[in-house]
Amino acid sequence: MQAVGLRTHAWNTAIRSVLLLAGFPLLLTMMGYALALFLVAGDAYSVEDGLRRALGLLPAIVPLALLLAAIWFGIAWLSHNRILDLVTGAKRVGDPREEPRLWHLTEALCISRGMTMPRLAVIETPARNAFASGVTARTAGVTVTRGLMDALDDRELSAVLAHELAHIRNGDARLGVIAAVFVGVITLVTDMVWQGMRSGRRWNFRIDTRSSSRGKRDSGGGGVVLALIAIAILIAVLAHVLALVLRMALSRNREYLADAGAVELTQDADAMIGALRKVAQRPGLKAVPEQVRALFLHDAALSRAAGLFATHPPIEQRIAALVRFCGGRDPGPLPEIPDEEETASAALPEPEAPAPWQEETPPPQPSPEPSRLASPWGPVPKPGSPWGR
Repeated sequence: MQAVGLRTHAWNTAIRSVLLLAGFPLLLTMMGYALALFLVAGDAYSVEDGLRRALGLLPAIVPLALLLAAIWFGIAWLSHNRILDLVTGAKRVGDPREEPRLWHLTEALCISRGMTMPRLAVIETPARNAFASGVTARTAGVTVTRGLMDALDDRELSAVLAHELAHIRNGDARLGVIAAVFVGVITLVTDMVWQGMRSGRRWNFRIDTRSSSRGKRDSGGGGVVLALIAIAILIAVLAHVLALVLRMALSRNREYLADAGAVELTQDADAMIGALRKVAQRPGLKAVPEQVRALFLHDAALSRAAGLFATHPPIEQRIAALVRFCGGRDPGPLPEIPDEEETASAALPEPEAPAPWQEETPPPQPSPEPSRLASPWGPVPKPGSPWGR
């Protein structure tokens, strides 16, 4: 559908997200088929027979994979926020008096849209970033960094908060958890297959026994086994790579949709553009795991990754969309600010080691208290004594 404005741009992004999400069950089925090929490889009479037998095992393997995904999703559902707070070091804001500016700006946006007030949290770091979390409206939360609040004015901070609230309204955190669960299950199966290939005990035993004279009667021999295993590895690797690509593409689409939702909520495209420019100066938080950084408003490293594997669109593309579809004005890129750790390490010179012929200078001794200094008339008593000064 041709995008001609804010609403059609948002609709296009939402449609793409649904289509991308629909690809995960297909990839899970592909991974189940690869696992079935491993199971039937030793007993197949031919490659065609092995492919047909593996297809017959799918009705039993796919439900087990879906059950594993459901258990994994249940764990993520219950402990999603606590894990994020633990990993990022975020501190929850339990009272409006703790962070009045953050609280009142968020409250005003929620009232204007009729939303439930989310759980607020702050990360004490000079980096400029934010993210939304929670899989339900009751558990939804918005986390911002101290550096973001210090660098942005009220209009820009409201735009960032509206961006994160748009993530909550659109269910992006829930979609992110679902995508992460599917990718996790597919990765788990890939790791199991890889470990089985490394050990090789079962497959070596079957190849050795079936390639003998019995192999002519019972199976197609070692060549058929190797061919089926090669096909299974190819399908497993393809499903794994495509799952990662789909997850990254889903994350990129949701960022565009949240940008559009922020402008719709605040009616201020210029503030959103200005906030993105300031965030790009110091996104930081490199110590946080990559899976969590994918939730952030922006991440320089993940947006500079190879196109299909980037979790964030480049800032320039996001701003170009805001200018084109929302009528915003771009002030241009701002100079990057190095992280606080890099600045501190560059400012402190390395201590020079003393030469072997030099003696160490003793540390200066503290001077005696003025009240105890000697005078021409003898020692001065302590102040407040009964004999006066």
